[in-house]
Amino acid sequence: MKRFVIIPDSFKGTLSSIQVCDILEKEIHEKFDQAEIKKIPVADGGEGSVDAFLQAGDGKKVYAEVSGPYFDKMTSFYGLIDDGKTAVIEMAACAGLPLVDNRQDPSKTTTYGFGELILHAIDQGVEKIILGLGGSATNDGGAGFAAALGVEFYDAQNKKFTPVGGTLSKIKKIDISKMDQRLKNIDFITMCDIDNPLFGLEGAAYIFSPQKGADQAMVEFLDQNLKDYAKVVEENLRFDNPYFKGAGAAGGLGYGTKVFLNSKIQMGIETVLDVMHFDELAKDVDYIITGEGSLDSQSLRGKVVIGVARRAKKLKTKVIAVVGQVSGDQSLYLTEGIDSIVVTNYLKLPFEEVKKRAESDMIHTFKAFLNHLE
Repeated sequence: MKRFVIIPDSFKGTLSSIQVCDILEKEIHEKFDQAEIKKIPVADGGEGSVDAFLQAGDGKKVYAEVSGPYFDKMTSFYGLIDDGKTAVIEMAACAGLPLVDNRQDPSKTTTYGFGELILHAIDQGVEKIILGLGGSATNDGGAGFAAALGVEFYDAQNKKFTPVGGTLSKIKKIDISKMDQRLKNIDFITMCDIDNPLFGLEGAAYIFSPQKGADQAMVEFLDQNLKDYAKVVEENLRFDNPYFKGAGAAGGLGYGTKVFLNSKIQMGIETVLDVMHFDELAKDVDYIITGEGSLDSQSLRGKVVIGVARRAKKLKTKVIAVVGQVSGDQSLYLTEGIDSIVVTNYLKLPFEEVKKRAESDMIHTFKAFLNHLE
Protein backbone atom coordinates (compact mmCIF):
# COMPACT_ATOMS: atom_id res chain seq x y z
CA MET A 1 0.00 0.00 0.00
CA LYS A 2 1.35 3.40 -1.03
CA ARG A 3 1.50 6.18 1.54
CA PHE A 4 1.42 9.87 0.63
CA VAL A 5 1.56 13.22 2.39
CA ILE A 6 0.07 16.10 0.38
CA ILE A 7 1.25 19.50 1.63
CA PRO A 8 0.77 22.32 -0.92
CA ASP A 9 0.49 26.07 -0.72
CA SER A 10 -2.32 27.78 -2.63
CA PHE A 11 -1.90 28.59 -6.31
CA LYS A 12 -2.50 32.31 -5.86
CA GLY A 13 -5.54 33.56 -7.75
CA THR A 14 -6.59 30.14 -8.99
CA LEU A 15 -6.78 27.30 -6.43
CA SER A 16 -6.70 27.26 -2.63
CA SER A 17 -4.39 24.85 -0.84
CA ILE A 18 -7.44 22.85 0.25
CA GLN A 19 -8.64 22.56 -3.36
CA VAL A 20 -5.19 21.42 -4.46
CA CYS A 21 -5.16 18.76 -1.74
CA ASP A 22 -8.54 17.44 -2.84
CA ILE A 23 -7.61 17.33 -6.54
CA LEU A 24 -4.36 15.47 -5.94
CA GLU A 25 -5.99 13.08 -3.45
CA LYS A 26 -8.67 12.11 -5.98
CA GLU A 27 -6.11 11.38 -8.69
CA ILE A 28 -3.91 9.34 -6.35
CA HIS A 29 -6.88 7.19 -5.32
CA GLU A 30 -7.72 6.54 -8.96
CA LYS A 31 -4.20 5.23 -9.54
CA PHE A 32 -3.66 3.56 -6.15
CA ASP A 33 -7.08 2.71 -4.75
CA GLN A 34 -5.70 1.52 -1.41
CA ALA A 35 -3.39 4.48 -0.91
CA GLU A 36 -3.12 6.06 2.53
CA ILE A 37 -3.13 9.84 2.24
CA LYS A 38 -2.55 12.61 4.77
CA LYS A 39 -3.54 16.11 3.61
CA ILE A 40 -1.92 19.23 5.07
CA PRO A 41 -3.07 22.38 3.25
CA VAL A 42 -0.79 25.33 3.90
CA ALA A 43 -1.60 29.02 4.26
CA ASP A 44 0.96 31.80 4.62
CA GLY A 45 -0.59 33.48 7.65
CA GLY A 46 -3.16 35.52 5.77
CA GLU A 47 -6.81 34.82 5.10
CA GLY A 48 -7.49 31.09 5.21
CA SER A 49 -4.76 30.18 7.68
CA VAL A 50 -7.18 29.08 10.40
CA ASP A 51 -9.15 26.90 7.98
CA ALA A 52 -5.94 25.35 6.68
CA PHE A 53 -4.79 24.34 10.15
CA LEU A 54 -8.22 22.98 11.03
CA GLN A 55 -8.37 21.02 7.76
CA ALA A 56 -4.96 19.49 8.45
CA GLY A 57 -5.73 18.30 11.96
CA ASP A 58 -8.41 17.91 14.57
CA GLY A 59 -9.62 21.17 16.00
CA LYS A 60 -12.50 23.60 16.14
CA LYS A 61 -13.34 27.14 15.13
CA VAL A 62 -14.17 29.55 17.94
CA TYR A 63 -16.22 32.71 17.36
CA ALA A 64 -15.90 35.95 19.31
CA GLU A 65 -17.24 39.49 19.10
CA VAL A 66 -14.34 41.92 18.69
CA SER A 67 -13.52 45.28 17.13
CA GLY A 68 -13.33 45.46 13.36
CA PRO A 69 -10.98 47.62 11.28
CA TYR A 70 -12.86 50.79 12.25
CA PHE A 71 -13.55 49.79 15.88
CA ASP A 72 -17.09 48.69 14.99
CA LYS A 73 -18.12 45.42 16.62
CA MET A 74 -18.05 42.31 14.47
CA THR A 75 -18.09 38.54 14.85
CA SER A 76 -14.64 37.13 14.21
CA PHE A 77 -13.00 33.75 14.81
CA TYR A 78 -9.86 31.76 15.46
CA GLY A 79 -8.95 28.08 15.59
CA LEU A 80 -8.13 25.74 18.46
CA ILE A 81 -5.91 22.76 17.66
CA ASP A 82 -3.68 20.32 19.52
CA ASP A 83 -6.45 19.33 21.95
CA GLY A 84 -7.15 22.97 22.70
CA LYS A 85 -3.60 23.77 23.74
CA THR A 86 -2.83 25.89 20.67
CA ALA A 87 -4.77 28.76 19.11
CA VAL A 88 -4.33 29.92 15.52
CA ILE A 89 -5.33 33.54 15.00
CA GLU A 90 -5.22 35.32 11.66
CA MET A 91 -5.32 39.09 11.79
CA ALA A 92 -7.23 39.12 8.50
CA ALA A 93 -10.24 37.80 10.43
CA CYS A 94 -10.72 41.15 12.17
CA ALA A 95 -8.51 43.65 10.34
CA GLY A 96 -8.29 42.26 6.83
CA LEU A 97 -8.57 44.33 3.68
CA PRO A 98 -11.84 42.70 2.49
CA LEU A 99 -13.52 43.89 5.70
CA VAL A 100 -13.23 47.57 4.81
CA ASP A 101 -14.91 47.25 1.38
CA ASN A 102 -14.63 50.66 -0.29
CA ARG A 103 -13.60 52.47 2.93
CA GLN A 104 -9.87 51.85 2.55
CA ASP A 105 -7.85 54.20 4.74
CA PRO A 106 -4.77 52.78 6.52
CA SER A 107 -4.41 55.98 8.53
CA LYS A 108 -7.61 55.17 10.45
CA THR A 109 -7.82 51.36 10.65
CA THR A 110 -6.86 49.36 13.71
CA THR A 111 -5.53 45.99 14.86
CA TYR A 112 -7.39 46.34 18.19
CA GLY A 113 -9.61 43.33 17.44
CA PHE A 114 -6.54 41.15 16.95
CA GLY A 115 -5.56 41.79 20.55
CA GLU A 116 -9.10 41.00 21.66
CA LEU A 117 -8.92 37.66 19.86
CA ILE A 118 -5.67 36.88 21.67
CA LEU A 119 -7.28 37.55 25.05
CA HIS A 120 -10.32 35.45 24.12
CA ALA A 121 -8.02 32.55 23.22
CA ILE A 122 -6.16 32.90 26.52
CA ASP A 123 -9.51 32.65 28.29
CA GLN A 124 -9.82 29.18 26.74
CA GLY A 125 -6.66 28.05 28.51
CA VAL A 126 -4.29 27.82 25.54
CA GLU A 127 -0.55 27.42 26.03
CA LYS A 128 0.60 28.49 22.56
CA ILE A 129 -0.74 31.03 20.07
CA ILE A 130 0.18 31.10 16.40
CA LEU A 131 -0.32 34.56 14.95
CA GLY A 132 -1.02 34.79 11.21
CA LEU A 133 -0.08 38.06 9.54
CA GLY A 134 -1.19 38.94 6.03
CA GLY A 135 -3.92 40.66 4.09
CA SER A 136 -4.20 43.59 6.48
CA ALA A 137 -6.06 46.87 6.04
CA THR A 138 -3.92 48.52 8.72
CA ASN A 139 -0.72 50.46 9.24
CA ASP A 140 -0.73 51.00 13.02
CA GLY A 141 2.50 49.20 13.90
CA GLY A 142 0.55 46.86 16.15
CA ALA A 143 -0.30 49.70 18.54
CA GLY A 144 -4.00 48.83 18.33
CA PHE A 145 -3.57 45.19 19.28
CA ALA A 146 -1.20 46.21 22.06
CA ALA A 147 -3.80 48.60 23.48
CA ALA A 148 -6.31 45.74 23.62
CA LEU A 149 -3.76 43.73 25.63
CA GLY A 150 -3.49 46.49 28.23
CA VAL A 151 -0.64 48.62 26.89
CA GLU A 152 -1.34 52.30 27.54
CA PHE A 153 -0.35 55.03 25.08
CA TYR A 154 -0.26 58.70 26.13
CA ASP A 155 -0.07 61.92 24.09
CA ALA A 156 1.69 65.21 24.87
CA GLN A 157 -1.12 66.19 27.26
CA ASN A 158 -0.66 62.88 29.11
CA LYS A 159 -4.04 61.74 27.81
CA LYS A 160 -4.46 58.02 27.12
CA PHE A 161 -5.60 57.05 23.61
CA THR A 162 -5.62 54.13 21.17
CA PRO A 163 -3.28 54.97 18.26
CA VAL A 164 -4.00 54.22 14.61
CA GLY A 165 -1.68 54.64 11.65
CA GLY A 166 -2.43 58.34 11.40
CA THR A 167 -1.81 59.13 15.07
CA LEU A 168 1.32 57.13 15.89
CA SER A 169 3.40 60.31 15.95
CA LYS A 170 1.24 61.62 18.81
CA ILE A 171 2.51 58.90 21.16
CA LYS A 172 4.80 60.44 23.79
CA LYS A 173 4.74 57.71 26.45
CA ILE A 174 4.12 53.96 26.50
CA ASP A 175 3.23 52.09 29.70
CA ILE A 176 3.20 48.28 29.63
CA SER A 177 2.64 47.78 33.37
CA LYS A 178 -1.04 46.96 32.92
CA MET A 179 -0.63 44.34 30.18
CA ASP A 180 -2.51 41.13 30.90
CA GLN A 181 -0.06 39.10 33.01
CA ARG A 182 -1.21 35.82 31.47
CA LEU A 183 0.58 36.80 28.25
CA LYS A 184 3.91 35.98 29.92
CA ASN A 185 2.96 32.31 30.12
CA ILE A 186 2.04 31.92 26.44
CA ASP A 187 4.41 30.74 23.71
CA PHE A 188 3.83 33.08 20.74
CA ILE A 189 4.83 32.33 17.15
CA THR A 190 4.27 34.86 14.37
CA MET A 191 3.88 33.40 10.89
CA CYS A 192 5.49 35.82 8.47
CA ASP A 193 6.77 35.19 4.95
CA ILE A 194 8.03 38.68 4.15
CA ASP A 195 11.26 40.30 5.27
CA ASN A 196 10.39 44.01 5.09
CA PRO A 197 11.52 46.32 7.92
CA LEU A 198 9.12 48.58 9.81
CA PHE A 199 9.80 51.78 7.85
CA GLY A 200 11.83 53.13 4.94
CA LEU A 201 11.52 52.58 1.20
CA GLU A 202 11.14 48.81 1.79
CA GLY A 203 8.97 49.23 4.88
CA ALA A 204 5.31 48.73 5.72
CA ALA A 205 4.00 52.05 4.40
CA TYR A 206 5.95 52.33 1.16
CA ILE A 207 5.51 48.73 0.05
CA PHE A 208 2.06 47.78 1.30
CA SER A 209 -0.08 50.81 2.17
CA PRO A 210 -0.84 51.81 -1.46
CA GLN A 211 -2.85 48.61 -1.87
CA LYS A 212 -4.73 49.58 1.30
CA GLY A 213 -5.83 52.94 -0.11
CA ALA A 214 -2.89 55.27 0.57
CA ASP A 215 -1.81 57.86 -2.01
CA GLN A 216 1.81 59.04 -2.16
CA ALA A 217 1.29 61.79 0.41
CA MET A 218 -0.27 59.35 2.84
CA VAL A 219 2.50 56.81 2.25
CA GLU A 220 5.10 59.37 3.31
CA PHE A 221 2.97 60.46 6.26
CA LEU A 222 2.47 56.89 7.49
CA ASP A 223 6.15 56.08 7.07
CA GLN A 224 7.19 59.07 9.18
CA ASN A 225 4.65 58.07 11.83
CA LEU A 226 6.19 54.59 12.02
CA LYS A 227 9.64 56.16 12.48
CA ASP A 228 8.32 58.36 15.31
CA TYR A 229 6.60 55.35 16.86
CA ALA A 230 9.79 53.26 16.78
CA LYS A 231 11.68 56.11 18.46
CA VAL A 232 9.20 56.27 21.35
CA VAL A 233 9.27 52.47 21.67
CA GLU A 234 13.05 52.59 21.93
CA GLU A 235 12.95 55.38 24.53
CA ASN A 236 10.26 53.72 26.67
CA LEU A 237 10.81 49.99 26.16
CA ARG A 238 14.49 49.78 25.13
CA PHE A 239 13.62 47.91 21.95
CA ASP A 240 15.90 49.33 19.25
CA ASN A 241 15.51 47.11 16.17
CA PRO A 242 12.76 48.17 13.73
CA TYR A 243 14.73 46.57 10.89
CA PHE A 244 14.35 42.87 11.64
CA LYS A 245 12.88 40.69 8.91
CA GLY A 246 9.10 40.78 9.10
CA ALA A 247 8.81 43.95 11.18
CA GLY A 248 6.85 45.59 8.36
CA ALA A 249 4.37 42.74 7.94
CA ALA A 250 0.67 43.62 8.21
CA GLY A 251 1.26 47.35 8.54
CA GLY A 252 3.95 46.89 11.18
CA LEU A 253 2.07 44.31 13.21
CA GLY A 254 5.11 42.03 12.91
CA TYR A 255 7.04 44.69 14.81
CA GLY A 256 4.28 44.93 17.41
CA THR A 257 4.21 41.20 18.12
CA LYS A 258 7.96 41.23 18.72
CA VAL A 259 7.96 44.36 20.88
CA PHE A 260 4.99 43.56 23.10
CA LEU A 261 4.90 39.74 23.08
CA ASN A 262 8.50 38.86 22.26
CA SER A 263 6.96 36.54 19.69
CA LYS A 264 9.17 34.30 17.60
CA ILE A 265 9.02 35.43 13.95
CA GLN A 266 9.00 32.37 11.71
CA MET A 267 8.34 31.44 8.09
CA GLY A 268 4.82 30.11 7.67
CA ILE A 269 5.91 26.74 6.31
CA GLU A 270 8.26 26.15 9.25
CA THR A 271 5.38 26.80 11.63
CA VAL A 272 3.09 24.40 9.79
CA LEU A 273 5.74 21.67 9.63
CA ASP A 274 6.43 21.95 13.35
CA VAL A 275 2.79 22.07 14.45
CA MET A 276 1.83 19.12 12.26
CA HIS A 277 4.83 17.06 13.44
CA PHE A 278 5.92 16.73 9.84
CA ASP A 279 9.12 14.81 10.56
CA GLU A 280 7.11 12.02 12.17
CA LEU A 281 4.48 12.00 9.42
CA ALA A 282 6.96 11.97 6.57
CA LYS A 283 9.53 9.42 7.66
CA ASP A 284 7.46 6.35 6.72
CA VAL A 285 5.72 7.54 3.54
CA ASP A 286 6.50 6.72 -0.08
CA TYR A 287 6.00 10.21 -1.47
CA ILE A 288 5.54 13.75 -0.24
CA ILE A 289 3.65 15.93 -2.70
CA THR A 290 3.97 19.67 -2.32
CA GLY A 291 3.19 22.58 -4.59
CA GLU A 292 2.73 26.29 -5.24
CA GLY A 293 1.87 28.56 -8.13
CA SER A 294 5.40 29.49 -9.11
CA LEU A 295 8.70 27.76 -8.38
CA ASP A 296 11.27 30.53 -8.70
CA SER A 297 14.06 32.37 -6.92
CA GLN A 298 11.64 33.50 -4.20
CA SER A 299 10.94 29.85 -3.42
CA LEU A 300 14.57 29.36 -2.45
CA ARG A 301 14.12 31.81 0.42
CA GLY A 302 12.14 29.14 2.23
CA LYS A 303 8.64 29.17 0.83
CA VAL A 304 6.43 26.10 0.92
CA VAL A 305 7.89 23.81 -1.76
CA ILE A 306 11.53 24.32 -0.81
CA GLY A 307 10.73 24.36 2.90
CA VAL A 308 9.07 20.96 2.57
CA ALA A 309 11.82 19.60 0.32
CA ARG A 310 14.59 20.57 2.71
CA ARG A 311 12.89 18.80 5.61
CA ALA A 312 12.11 15.73 3.50
CA LYS A 313 15.67 15.53 2.19
CA LYS A 314 16.93 14.93 5.72
CA LEU A 315 14.47 12.05 5.99
CA LYS A 316 15.43 10.72 2.55
CA THR A 317 11.78 10.76 1.46
CA LYS A 318 10.91 11.37 -2.20
CA VAL A 319 9.33 14.73 -3.02
CA ILE A 320 7.07 15.56 -5.95
CA ALA A 321 6.53 19.28 -6.60
CA VAL A 322 3.34 20.21 -8.46
CA VAL A 323 3.70 23.83 -9.61
CA GLY A 324 2.03 26.19 -12.01
CA GLN A 325 5.29 27.29 -13.58
CA VAL A 326 9.05 27.04 -13.13
CA SER A 327 11.60 29.74 -13.77
CA GLY A 328 15.36 29.53 -13.53
CA ASP A 329 17.61 26.51 -13.47
CA GLN A 330 15.62 23.44 -12.36
CA SER A 331 18.77 21.83 -10.97
CA LEU A 332 18.76 24.47 -8.22
CA TYR A 333 15.45 23.10 -6.94
CA LEU A 334 16.37 19.46 -7.39
CA THR A 335 19.44 19.85 -5.20
CA GLU A 336 17.19 21.12 -2.40
CA GLY A 337 15.44 17.76 -2.18
CA ILE A 338 12.84 17.72 -4.96
CA ASP A 339 12.83 14.51 -6.98
CA SER A 340 10.21 15.35 -9.65
CA ILE A 341 8.55 18.55 -10.88
CA VAL A 342 5.08 18.54 -12.45
CA VAL A 343 4.26 21.80 -14.27
CA THR A 344 0.51 22.30 -14.56
CA ASN A 345 0.61 25.26 -16.97
CA TYR A 346 2.16 23.02 -19.58
CA LEU A 347 0.89 25.21 -22.44
CA LYS A 348 2.54 28.31 -20.87
CA LEU A 349 -0.66 30.32 -21.12
CA PRO A 350 -1.08 33.85 -19.70
CA PHE A 351 -2.57 34.08 -16.21
CA GLU A 352 -6.05 35.19 -17.31
CA GLU A 353 -6.41 32.02 -19.38
CA VAL A 354 -4.81 29.84 -16.69
CA LYS A 355 -7.43 30.94 -14.16
CA LYS A 356 -10.21 29.37 -16.23
CA ARG A 357 -8.52 25.99 -16.59
CA ALA A 358 -6.28 25.68 -13.54
CA GLU A 359 -8.14 22.67 -12.12
CA SER A 360 -8.43 20.74 -15.39
CA ASP A 361 -4.77 21.39 -16.23
CA MET A 362 -3.68 20.16 -12.81
CA ILE A 363 -5.74 17.00 -13.22
CA HIS A 364 -4.35 16.41 -16.71
CA THR A 365 -0.68 16.88 -15.85
CA PHE A 366 -0.76 15.08 -12.50
CA LYS A 367 -2.68 12.13 -13.93
CA ALA A 368 -0.05 11.81 -16.69
CA PHE A 369 2.71 11.87 -14.08
CA LEU A 370 1.01 9.23 -11.93
CA ASN A 371 0.71 6.90 -14.92
CA HIS A 372 4.49 6.56 -14.87
CA LEU A 373 4.70 6.14 -11.11
CA GLU A 374 5.16 2.63 -9.78
